[in-house]
Amino acid sequence: MARTGRRLNRDELQARRAAGERAAEEGHSLRALVDAHLAVARAAWATADSALAALAQAVDALAGGYERAQHLAVRQEEAARREFIDDLLYGGSDLGRLAERAERFGLRLSHAHAVAVAEGSVACAEADPVARRVQQALVGRFGDRQLLLTTKEGRLICIAPGDPAEVPACFAREAHTATGGGRVAVGRTHGGAGGIVQSYEEALNALEPAERMGLGDAVLYAADLLVYPVLTRDRQAMADLVLSTLGPLREARGGAGPLLETLAVHFDAGCIAAEAARRLSLSVRALTYRLARLHQLTGADPVHRYTLHTAVIGARLLDWPAREL
Repeated sequence: MARTGRRLNRDELQARRAAGERAAEEGHSLRALVDAHLAVARAAWATADSALAALAQAVDALAGGYERAQHLAVRQEEAARREFIDDLLYGGSDLGRLAERAERFGLRLSHAHAVAVAEGSVACAEADPVARRVQQALVGRFGDRQLLLTTKEGRLICIAPGDPAEVPACFAREAHTATGGGRVAVGRTHGGAGGIVQSYEEALNALEPAERMGLGDAVLYAADLLVYPVLTRDRQAMADLVLSTLGPLREARGGAGPLLETLAVHFDAGCIAAEAARRLSLSVRALTYRLARLHQLTGADPVHRYTLHTAVIGARLLDWPAREL
């Protein structure tokens, strides 16, 4: 081509584009890629070596400046995005200014939104394959529908319009799979910037008691779990109820733990002795003995069933007796 002046044809250009894409996927910089191609050209065109050497210097300087500016722009964009997300989720900014910044990241705060939070066994960052996989699945299905995917404190977070509801639901399914079976909580739909904060807190509050309560659902909806924040809103009152109702169980052989588990499983089984015994791997007779012992220690009878059940839920939420109240 140096002798004939012929330019690259379509197939040759496509081959170079493919090579460039592969280099980017393998993590090579633009600067290194250009240097490698110029080195090949200099070896092939020995007569033009001095001119190519000067060209290589110029291209190297140009690429270096370009990459520095690009890296700086990326860091600035990441910092601005992180600051916006912190302000959005914690409500720590002027609402008018927050709305302006939200437009830049594809959100319209005048609309109602729901926030879904996914938590896996391993902390997640925005550059991780897990986040990218979920992002690709959402964009592939819904396109750019004013949703924002981010991470916070190792959790994967999706802020999406509350209508249609299938966006948070799709995120929940994809995040559950991508995190290897992690748990996902979806807050209720609320309007405005304050509504995003409220939905986010609802999702977090749904995740917190899930393990203690033994909730097996992969996807938790805050609307279905409102009773738990209500019960723990006055923690001191709940602690008093737990200790006054279940405190005597500490006198049992082996401590309060085994009998408390028996009560919890008994209530979860709808107070059906045969089902509770099966879940506890006990005979019905052994379960009946434990229930009699519980009655002996607590003095509770069927009239006090609601009080006893509430105390059991409170004990699980407050992690008693493992944690002193």
